[in-house]
Amino acid sequence: MTFWDFQASARRRTWGLLAAFALLVLGIVAGVHLVLALVFWIPALVAVAFSSLRLEQVSVHYPAGFLATNVGIVTLMVLGGAWIKRSNLSQGGQHLAQQLGARAALPSVSHAEQQYLNIVDELCIAAGAQRPLAMVLPRDLSLNAFAAAWQAEDAVIVVSMGALNYLSRDELKGVVAHELSHLHEGDTRLNMELAGYVFGLEMLFNYGSDWVERGVSLFGRPLMAVGWLGWLAAQALKAAVSRQREYLADARALQWTRNPDGLGRVLRKALWLQDYPLQADALQTRAAAAGAYSPLVEHMLLLEVHSVEEMHDFWHLGGARWLASHPTLEERIARVYGEEEAREALPLQDAEQRWVNPFSAPLPLGEPQVSPLR
Repeated sequence: MTFWDFQASARRRTWGLLAAFALLVLGIVAGVHLVLALVFWIPALVAVAFSSLRLEQVSVHYPAGFLATNVGIVTLMVLGGAWIKRSNLSQGGQHLAQQLGARAALPSVSHAEQQYLNIVDELCIAAGAQRPLAMVLPRDLSLNAFAAAWQAEDAVIVVSMGALNYLSRDELKGVVAHELSHLHEGDTRLNMELAGYVFGLEMLFNYGSDWVERGVSLFGRPLMAVGWLGWLAAQALKAAVSRQREYLADARALQWTRNPDGLGRVLRKALWLQDYPLQADALQTRAAAAGAYSPLVEHMLLLEVHSVEEMHDFWHLGGARWLASHPTLEERIARVYGEEEAREALPLQDAEQRWVNPFSAPLPLGEPQVSPLR
């Protein structure tokens, strides 16, 4: 498949997946109703199992308005939650970025931020694109970035401080080109709308999870069980849409920079961090990178941020790969360089590139570990 084929394929598959949202809502309503109906069938099934009665001899009585109540409550929670979150996100990309702790990039703060602003200007001129506001997550030392916008006027590109510290100019240019592609293709509006819909689909599950965290498992666990279908549908939809947009943004970044090694080296450094999870955790703690861990933006990020523990619990299906919001790094690297060219992981800090930011703290090295997600 050629470069242009990848772009066309990604666009076609994305719109087909989005068309499934309405069917998912109907499926969740039907699934929740069937689960609740099963509760009323349990006594009858027990009677059949432990007596001489046959199934056709047992009658089950539902409360008045049972179907209408189930459909109404679930629909209200799913669509109402989606509407509320969508209304909040419609305040724009800058509002969302500030909620996550980002600030505007300031050339007076450091050479790295001045370089970042210069790169944004260069790529906008080359792509003929409107200049977004360049922002920074100042406490996040991981390698990450995202773009957000509801309208062209509120578009932002946000990079982590780690990306400014540990990436060379060409590598940072590849990251910015990737995020600018999301703005150019309309992915940011799509992703923000999708975040609202996903919030609605997950609402029952998350509501039950909140009760469990408060110690009321007797009420919370059944809600999580009933809402789990919504969570599963939301994650599958979000992941499938996001994966296609990441492939498209990677391809567009190569088109604009004409340098596969720019974005390619960033992905290979991320692969090194995947092999050294202790070093990755040291860079990206929950306290420092709360923004990147937000469910609202996890599918918008350059790189996936789920921890091993989060992806291996009961409710999350043991970290099933098809629920991942991003393609694997190996797959993305293969598309950047070509299937026939194998490329190895690169250390986060190259000795010859240490001059890029002499104040970045060196990482302690340890034995590489194979992540169970790979």
